[in-house]
Amino acid sequence: MNPSLPLEPRPWPARRWWTVVILVILAHIALVVIFGARQTPPLRPASRVPLIQLAANKSPLVTLDDPTLFALPHPNDFAAVNWPPLITNQPAFFRWREAPNWLPLSHKWLNQTFNHFMITNQNQDWAIDFKPAPQFNAPKPPEIPVFSQPSSLRLRGDLAGRTLLNPRTLPHWPASEVIAPSKVQVVVDPSGRVLSAVLLPADYGLELAARNEAADQFALQTARSAKFSPASQLMVGQMIFNWLAVPPPAEITNQPPGHP
Repeated sequence: MNPSLPLEPRPWPARRWWTVVILVILAHIALVVIFGARQTPPLRPASRVPLIQLAANKSPLVTLDDPTLFALPHPNDFAAVNWPPLITNQPAFFRWREAPNWLPLSHKWLNQTFNHFMITNQNQDWAIDFKPAPQFNAPKPPEIPVFSQPSSLRLRGDLAGRTLLNPRTLPHWPASEVIAPSKVQVVVDPSGRVLSAVLLPADYGLELAARNEAADQFALQTARSAKFSPASQLMVGQMIFNWLAVPPPAEITNQPPGHP
């Protein structure tokens, strides 16, 4: 054998290959059996676990939800310990064992009280008048002022006896016809100040036609600014303004001169 020549590997026999494969499979199965079995770890005992318990309606824990627990007196607070106990007297048990015994009632006594009242309360002077005499109401005549005198003021009602502290000179109004009086109803307080002034409407149709709007407004303003003497109570009355009507001034018209 020549050492300078390269050595050729000799092939393994087939029996050796099957032996290696079988050993590898057996080793794999052994490893799976040894390390593949899973064992459940033991359970750790639970400790200090919170518990939830539903309180009954009579439980003292329910009172913790009361918003007035520390604001209002409570039987379980610190002051209730020092309170004297309430003394309750239980009524004695009583049971009626006798059958009811109804009292007799005669029909003669039913109206005795009413008859006694009618006998002792008779009034011979009082009688019902079913046909009273008719009462006739006469119409109130209209107030006609005296036109020859200047304008004047007259108080009527509760104000008739009170003094006007700030009288005013009433003007006359130019008009071709008669001016109806202006009637203002006022409410005066005890100090004499006018609280309310209302212009009253006309009493009849002729007076409505003879009303002067300027005179009515002047009367209303005069009534609101009036000042009366003090009194003891609130008073309601009327201020009647009688106006003097004067003829209006003649209108001057410029006419062109006539031709000769």
